[in-house]
Amino acid sequence: MKFTYIQGTSIEQYNEIETGFIKHVVFDFDGTISLIRDGWQNVMVPMMIEFLQTETDTKESQEELESIVVEFVDRLTGKQTIYQMMQLAEEIEKRGGKPQDPLSYKDEYNNRLLPIVEKRISDLADGKITPDTLRVPNSFEFLKKLYEMDIQCYLASGTDVEFVKNEANLLGVSDFLNGGIYGALREYKKFSKEMVIQKILNDFNLSGNELLIIGDGYVEIQNAKAVNAIAVGVASVEDNIYNMNADKRERLIRVGADIIIDDFREGDELTRFLFNS
Repeated sequence: MKFTYIQGTSIEQYNEIETGFIKHVVFDFDGTISLIRDGWQNVMVPMMIEFLQTETDTKESQEELESIVVEFVDRLTGKQTIYQMMQLAEEIEKRGGKPQDPLSYKDEYNNRLLPIVEKRISDLADGKITPDTLRVPNSFEFLKKLYEMDIQCYLASGTDVEFVKNEANLLGVSDFLNGGIYGALREYKKFSKEMVIQKILNDFNLSGNELLIIGDGYVEIQNAKAVNAIAVGVASVEDNIYNMNADKRERLIRVGADIIIDDFREGDELTRFLFNS
């Protein structure tokens, strides 16, 4: 698809947008701001393959199951984790197994991911690593700049809200998120990124060009374009062994991202362009 570079930058612009009116910005978290859970796919995919092997009589090979799991995990990334677990339950049922409650699979996944997350958090607390190493490059500076411009910023994540709040605090970005931090709930139907976006539009009676959505998942970009908001896709590279980064940029473009960035290293230039500042 054709694009132009924003003058003097490597920032890709795919659609003409009306700039200078943005008052509110919604950010995704994992892969957009935070790298604390980087590599989560390396935990989720093997776990799902294991359950498909132990809870069904499938004769499919490890490679065949991996291909199936990688496809739906990748496709559902950006939605609440429970949706990936619901798909796992469906795949088990398809193969004649009797699946557990998807919440049980989600709890097991969180239990397996927790040691990795806790080690990073512990290293952060001990000063073995700096917050910068666990943030998408220059995301802190970008958020701080928006906060200083009196832009209302929000976080909306598919990760459980209690984890998101804690990790945002550890990364030092909580204070910049003056609009609130939202994440997945046990009662999953009570939260979605779409619901957060709609609430902001309704509460402040906004038109599309007054709202900016920034994320690395297709879900938030799709949600943005459904309400004519401006959408910035973050084509960040995640540490997974399943080549799930390969189609990230193309997927973000395909669902309508107006602008594509790799990270926030050109955040000042992006701010000047979007806010006419």
